[in-house]
Amino acid sequence: MADEMKQACLVAIVAAVLLALAPTLVETYTLTLLVIYGILALSLGLIWGFGGILCFGQAAFFGLGAYTYAIAAINIGESTVPFLLGIAVPLLFAAALGAMMFYGRLSDVYLGVITLVVTLLFFRFMNSTAGPEYVIGSARLGGFNGIPGFQTLNVPGDPSAYIFGDAYYFLTAAFLILVYLLVRWLLASPFGRIAMAIRENELRVELLGYDARARKTVLFAIGGAIAGLSGTLFASWAEIVTPGMFSLGQSAEVIIWCIVGGLGTLVGPVIGAMILAYLKFALGQQSVIDNTLVLGVILVLCVLLMPRGVVPTLASALKRYGRRRRTRGARRRPGSSPAGAKLAERIHV
Repeated sequence: MADEMKQACLVAIVAAVLLALAPTLVETYTLTLLVIYGILALSLGLIWGFGGILCFGQAAFFGLGAYTYAIAAINIGESTVPFLLGIAVPLLFAAALGAMMFYGRLSDVYLGVITLVVTLLFFRFMNSTAGPEYVIGSARLGGFNGIPGFQTLNVPGDPSAYIFGDAYYFLTAAFLILVYLLVRWLLASPFGRIAMAIRENELRVELLGYDARARKTVLFAIGGAIAGLSGTLFASWAEIVTPGMFSLGQSAEVIIWCIVGGLGTLVGPVIGAMILAYLKFALGQQSVIDNTLVLGVILVLCVLLMPRGVVPTLASALKRYGRRRRTRGARRRPGSSPAGAKLAERIHV
């Protein structure tokens, strides 16, 4: 565990340096969104890549966190409690949903269908809340127009001290690194080892005396909390929340980010989210090529050429290259051939 955490700290340091240098190339407003999407992709990368739970409804927790924050911020007028609620509500909802699914012994297919249906239910319901009767406290849900004009993130205890611009970017970057370290620690713990064993063979884990259903529920709830965190940060960044956060397109994008970046890693989904989200942003500034078509082509090419994802494929290529260099170096050393062995023996004598 100590070695894995040392490696995680090294990755976190490299990520911190890169995130600190990134504003020299891209404006922080765009970078903030990329980091938020990275946190969202990390949530699915955890439960899918390490827990074997394919969730088609990660956007449900993303949107739920954003709406919870917006509604609470309007009613409270300060961001500290709404920020915590934006994490806690998706956590509890994911725990309840996960308990019903996992203790109900649903197969992976039905699990994917249920999570997708839950997301679409949120999307349909929030689109139908345009009437004046849909009010929670002082917050009107607004239907397809969403909820604008709420208190954005501020310094705790001081509603007038807003966090925005460069400061908000570095705050989201700190959250990304913190979540990565916490998830890496979780996976290195006995709980994480058992969760990965459940992914490989759930029946064998249960025969060893572990409650696979409870551990899958906890892992699913943690993924929901991380997605809720990203939704909360997104709400404060965009200063508006809309039903589009629950859309089928949003759910599909998160899955594509993980597939392209690479499942079974934590860095892969984050990198996949940042690259594809920035590509979508760049393509959105022109009207010649449909960005959905481009994303589809990228997904097909990655599945055909790099089925494991970009990060695992590159890591394997680097390992093979390193082994080849070591092998060539060993062949060039004295003693690696009969003539070299005689020379080495003479030198030793």
